[in-house]
Amino acid sequence: MTERKPPDVSFETWVEKQIREAAERGEFENLPGAGKPLAWLRKPHDENAWLREKLARENVTYLPPSLALRKDAAQARAAAAAAGSEAEVRRILADINERIVAAIRRPPSGPPLNLAPFDVEHIVAEWRADHG
Repeated sequence: MTERKPPDVSFETWVEKQIREAAERGEFENLPGAGKPLAWLRKPHDENAWLREKLARENVTYLPPSLALRKDAAQARAAAAAAGSEAEVRRILADINERIVAAIRRPPSGPPLNLAPFDVEHIVAEWRADHG
């Protein structure tokens, strides 16, 4: 449906025509889930249930920027612990610390950040103890 609605046709008529033509071409045949009940209809009423289901089905996640950075920081800390070399630990921590400092200077939207840059030397010492 890439064509524009002609100015002399009502919107409803134009949409109905697009749907009818698509049905005639068979574009609504054999759709996934055809004839199956909608799972969210069986649950207690939640007006956003369909949206949550669509996001889950399409594997879409969204976190406010401050929470996303907290998650990234936790993942960076885990990656640093599992790194193969001290240089890799330092690189991982430098990257996340740069993002944390930028977020402290200009706080992102969402809940409070509650993050401080990682103490690189302390984490490197822990890494050495675990890998040494």
